[in-house]
Amino acid sequence: MKVALVHDYLKEPGGAEAVLMALKEIWPEAPVYTANKFPRFWGRYTQVLEKWEIRESWGKWLPFLPKLISHYTILSPLFFAAFDLSDYDLVVVSATGGYFPNAVKIGSKTKLVTYCHTPPRFLYGYDTATKERYKWYWRPVSEVANHILRMADFKLAQRPDLVIANSRNVRNRIRKFWRREAAVVYPPIEVSVTPLSSPLNLRGEPRGEKKRQDDYFVIVSRIIGSKNIELAVEAAKQFKFKLKVAGKPIGRGGNEIVRKITGKHVEYLGEVSEQEKAKLLAEAKGFLALEKDSDFGMTAVEPQVYGTPVVAFRNGGYLEAVVENITGVFFDKLTPEDLWEGIQRFNKLKWDERVIRNNAARFSKERFNRQILELVSKI
Repeated sequence: MKVALVHDYLKEPGGAEAVLMALKEIWPEAPVYTANKFPRFWGRYTQVLEKWEIRESWGKWLPFLPKLISHYTILSPLFFAAFDLSDYDLVVVSATGGYFPNAVKIGSKTKLVTYCHTPPRFLYGYDTATKERYKWYWRPVSEVANHILRMADFKLAQRPDLVIANSRNVRNRIRKFWRREAAVVYPPIEVSVTPLSSPLNLRGEPRGEKKRQDDYFVIVSRIIGSKNIELAVEAAKQFKFKLKVAGKPIGRGGNEIVRKITGKHVEYLGEVSEQEKAKLLAEAKGFLALEKDSDFGMTAVEPQVYGTPVVAFRNGGYLEAVVENITGVFFDKLTPEDLWEGIQRFNKLKWDERVIRNNAARFSKERFNRQILELVSKI
């Protein structure tokens, strides 16, 4: 088959980009069509992404990119409509909910498959990484633009021959907003852990037989408002537990959050390498997953690969990623007091690392590849 991949835009790599990379492994010869690419934000993934054949839309010529990337959302259907992919047998779209990549032009014999991380969050009342659209001076324009984009979103969502959701949670959103049924294929997580060159053995020892290097909770995430990192910082200061935060700040809002990550009990580590990330997750007492309306929550699975349990806000995709009292605990309100109550329950439980790692294995890349190919073969 002649295959093309489509992705909203390539900026800071996150969970959606991990899915795109897995799709590229399935179809290594497929070019990637995207609205914009910003190599200076790719970090440690630069060497991988630079080897790809990436074709940008005319949107790359717009001024003040990437600063105004969210403001150009209303033009994004036009970016993708300019791509003529009618010569391809199969077009696989990775839709993050930021732009509208289903608008690509396809032929009568082309099969269009969309892997949906979420319908656009900003159109349907869910928290987003930036609050720019909601500022008073943009709100009148945003209301008009969002009305137009909701109509476009629904129309474009009817085009794919197959829609795949990244979780049952997102499948429900697709059913509600797009009136489409979707298959569920969880995103791929790297579950084959290579032991670090340190005294810490990451494989084969139950948690009870291994002393953790330090008694801290950790967050590894892009530093953006929707992750509720400030809540964890406030709770750590108030209730005096040790917290480490790692990740790259995104935009002005991210930098403002970083400035608040200070104090005796809180440590900000900045962006870390994969090796450093593995060590942080493996040695942590627990991981804090605090996002509201999480689509799936790959970040809540990654610590489980190392046998590290999770304290998660009870909502969204976390309900599928975490097994209560087996691989983590939930708390119900986004307040420092409720988070601390969840941590206290967490501290009273005994955790079995083998069980936690086995839960993470449900989300392996091999399982992702197999399920994607099985679904595509049916159409």
